[in-house]
Amino acid sequence: MAAPVRFVILGGGPAGNTAATHAARLGAQVTLVERDIVGGAAHLWDCIPSKAMIATGAAMSSARRSRGMGLETLDAGIDLEELGPRNAAITGHLSRSVCTLLESQDVRLIRGTARLKGPHQVVAETEHEVVELEADAVLVATGSRPRVPAWAPVDGERVLTTRHAYPPPQIPEHLVVVGSGVTGVEFVHLFASFGSRVSLIISRQQVLPDKDADVAAALEADFLSRGVSLLKGARAEGIDRTEDGVVVRCDDGRRVAGSHALLSIGFVPNTEGLGLDAAGVETDGGFIPVNHHGQSNVRHIYAAGDVSGKLPLSSVASMQGRKIAEHVMGGHTRAHRHLDYEKAASAIFTEPEIADVGLAETDAFAAGRKIRVTKVPFAASARALIDGDARGFVKIVSDPATGVVLGGSIVGRSASELISVIALAVTAGLRVTDIVESLLVHPSLAEALAEAAE
Repeated sequence: MAAPVRFVILGGGPAGNTAATHAARLGAQVTLVERDIVGGAAHLWDCIPSKAMIATGAAMSSARRSRGMGLETLDAGIDLEELGPRNAAITGHLSRSVCTLLESQDVRLIRGTARLKGPHQVVAETEHEVVELEADAVLVATGSRPRVPAWAPVDGERVLTTRHAYPPPQIPEHLVVVGSGVTGVEFVHLFASFGSRVSLIISRQQVLPDKDADVAAALEADFLSRGVSLLKGARAEGIDRTEDGVVVRCDDGRRVAGSHALLSIGFVPNTEGLGLDAAGVETDGGFIPVNHHGQSNVRHIYAAGDVSGKLPLSSVASMQGRKIAEHVMGGHTRAHRHLDYEKAASAIFTEPEIADVGLAETDAFAAGRKIRVTKVPFAASARALIDGDARGFVKIVSDPATGVVLGGSIVGRSASELISVIALAVTAGLRVTDIVESLLVHPSLAEALAEAAE
């Protein structure tokens, strides 16, 4: 009998722990090294706590809208002493669940740091010992951290990164958010829901510059209706602390005074000190370029998650981990579907929610591609009217010749759930008629999907 494949994984986030459990099921001898929290720092210190706080904000917003649903208006406030422990309880539960799964698959878990000593050697250091590991395959999945430019004096009190905000030391009276990408707009929504005055510095001419213009316009309209100040065409270049707050300086001369500033301007991959040079692994700006199998230039050394420079989504990282485990164990020699990043669904947990998948209308037009675009507002949905929130729309992009669904976007309540239908259609190559002819629940928000596919 051949010896089992020795698979060493650096990082226990969505990519690392999925690769570990899947490879172990396939017969590998797996060792996983994690220095912080099993489950992933970016996932359990960023993604999950932010969504938990957004859920709290959504409950507050729902309470404020209660009069429109035949109830007396409720006045709900934030309890920071409860919010922090709630976040910790959720992330702790999820981390323990991952550890239990790893243990059930006989994955060796080392809590410490790791570095490559050579192409097939990994050195893991814990508080009490140094362990040298021989590896037939290695996965680098060490995640990322918020990017902090030299001009931003982050102190965790008045000048914050996203990781200082779960929850923040205090609810800001006036928060200045720098960065209008996905994370930035989620924080705008979150703190506006909590009652903060919010200003958003937008370096371009719309929020979410990489998203559909209709989607961005809908979100901007909601922000403006809630009193959010939008500073377009302004790029932050400095932050000054004042006696009781901050002043953010922009390159066009504008200055924005607030009680707090929050940076949301990208992330930096955690690849320093990993010994990549010793193993001959090439990097580009700190990221590890990979092929469609997740392999680096050293073919038995893989990278996944944020360090791979691909879509920085937990769902993508998990799927990368699964596909890499299959490749390590020879699954690619059998029926094997490569991960198609262009078919990854994503969501933005603002209010209303935003979600999209596949080909975007603007990208199709830019490429000169013929498409069919259909759009249905939730204002025509019985369920949306019943729920008292008819904001947003469903948009489906399809091939006019074949009817195959190419992509779509949703703005509205439960968009992050509804997009799964379009994502399945895009992945499976279904046609719009497949959605139209599905017998959906009535009344439901999903009915708008069938109407948009009509």
